[in-house]
Amino acid sequence: MRSPRRSASGDSVSTSASRCGPALSPEEEELDEEMRALCLKIDADSNGSISELELIEAVRRYPEVAAFVLPGVDPATLMEDERAFDSIDETFERIAAGKQRIRYSDFATHFRRAAAERTSNGEELRELYRRIDADGSGGVSKLELLDAVQRCREVAALVLPDGDAKEVLNDEETFELVKNVFERVAGGKKRFDYADFEAYFRRVEASGAVPFRATSDRASKRVLIIGPGFGRQMNPRQGAMIDEAGFQTQWCWEGLPNPEQPSFDVRPFLPKIKAAIDEFDPDVVACASKGGAYMAGLWAHNLWRGPSLLINAHPSCAKLPEGVPVVVCQGSNDEVYPTPRAKLEEVIATGTPNMVFLYYTANSGKLPTGHLSRIGDQHNMQSILNHDCLPRLIDAALSPGGPELHVVRSWRDRLTEQRLAAEHSLGYSPDLLRKRWASPSHRGCDEHKLFEVPRSSEEFAHVAAVFKAQPREKPAYFLSPPETWERVRILKVERVENGALHDDCTVPYYRSLRRSIEDQGLEFEPGVHTSWAFHGADADAIDSIVSNPVAGFQPLTSGSRGASLWGSGTYFARDAKYVADGGFCGKPAADGTRRMLMCLLMTGMPCLGDPQHKGVLPFRNRPHRYNCSVDCLSSPEVYITQHSGASHASYLITFA
Repeated sequence: MRSPRRSASGDSVSTSASRCGPALSPEEEELDEEMRALCLKIDADSNGSISELELIEAVRRYPEVAAFVLPGVDPATLMEDERAFDSIDETFERIAAGKQRIRYSDFATHFRRAAAERTSNGEELRELYRRIDADGSGGVSKLELLDAVQRCREVAALVLPDGDAKEVLNDEETFELVKNVFERVAGGKKRFDYADFEAYFRRVEASGAVPFRATSDRASKRVLIIGPGFGRQMNPRQGAMIDEAGFQTQWCWEGLPNPEQPSFDVRPFLPKIKAAIDEFDPDVVACASKGGAYMAGLWAHNLWRGPSLLINAHPSCAKLPEGVPVVVCQGSNDEVYPTPRAKLEEVIATGTPNMVFLYYTANSGKLPTGHLSRIGDQHNMQSILNHDCLPRLIDAALSPGGPELHVVRSWRDRLTEQRLAAEHSLGYSPDLLRKRWASPSHRGCDEHKLFEVPRSSEEFAHVAAVFKAQPREKPAYFLSPPETWERVRILKVERVENGALHDDCTVPYYRSLRRSIEDQGLEFEPGVHTSWAFHGADADAIDSIVSNPVAGFQPLTSGSRGASLWGSGTYFARDAKYVADGGFCGKPAADGTRRMLMCLLMTGMPCLGDPQHKGVLPFRNRPHRYNCSVDCLSSPEVYITQHSGASHASYLITFA
């Protein structure tokens, strides 16, 4: 058993600690001597965990702790230097993920990963910094950065991954982009040093880093399950799935009656759950159905302020606690707690931005046949038992980047490694796509917009790999056996090179999307906030999409064969097989061949679609709205874009 930690209310829990320090868990016993000694020095009360105040005080008192936690910062100025204080505050919050104290093992894991990141791109960053700091003064001014962007291609790729460095002094928007980067790096100073530079560019896009993967060390995470309502007997698969995922679990069941009795007061029973929390020291507390009443009580009385998972939106959960990571799951067909989506979104909006996530499932609109393509969950939330969804939602509640971003990242894990590798090689930004163009000066101003990709080229192989790929898990829309798709032959791949559309529609939208994501406090991640997908249409429509200089796709006039299944917009499929099997490619040519477009989508932060969406999506974080919609938040197979710049036709594939 791990040593108890302080409760969310700040009350200390007694513990016996020897003069040699607290008893350590098995994972903490594996820490090397240096790391363990550092943790013991920070843990002033020797209770086996670290509070933020203890960390701040240790940084002030011990030079070795300061050098480890805030390298290059004078600890004597910690309480006067806002940037230094904010840095240590952000570090603690990132490790704690909403809890009041952190374990030694979490502290060690965080700094090991940080060290690995610095090592992986440190040499490249230092070389780029040397090129910017041409006079070797150790500091970089705004003018030096502008000059380096103009004269050094590698620096330009880092600072302006999607812009034209040659235009930095001729184009106001490009100039502003560089200036904004300088201001973010310098943090209000006239010059920035290498520490500032490294902190900002710790993930170097110029190196072509693979997008973040939504991983989690589940074996080290503890999940306390509030028993009533979780379906230990009625729906045992939920609890079993958490165990099978590798989490350490404990049920809090005994002595907790059904809270949905008339005039029932949960308060007398909250101490039982609090005692279980103190004893088990969970990373996440999970509940379902009627157990939500107990969770609401824990929040209201400040007895739990850590990551929380609610399966079913209990009526008593009308407001989410501030600063607490919360995941709420609800289906549109819930027969026990029927709640309109708008009401659920109001509840989610009471939580802290980027720390809350509504996992919602709903009915699609009707197909011309009258059938539904997807059906929303009932009270037992069947969908969370597929695609590793329930364990991923627990991971999401624990994620330092926030639960919603974690779920979006985890969509990549539904794809095969071969497809991900091929996508990465092709690139996830409009600028990278343009580098492959064959038109004069890569301008795409020729009358003809299609350029055949040589069959023997790596580019052809990458496009073919994405086109032929099938998902790791059985798709929702199973139209033909997998072996049928394996027999499909690619006859030709043509690259779309439409310079006017790229420059005046795609790139401006990409830049505005990036700014919107960053303004919401998130890091823009190509490959997470952009993705590859497929679109089918008849010959005339494809020709228009490829050649139109203003807007290739017309979202507000599109749908799914005349049916608005998930709202108005242009529909794309994650898998090419779905487009082909669904007959979306129009009438085959005389020789039996068909064509479809492979497109780079600027998806940003998606929400679940709704047949009532008419081109304007819900707010995510006012004034910012969601950027596109999908058919499913667990494993989306259909994307719907509402802006012509959000989808860039990149390749035209002819197949038979």
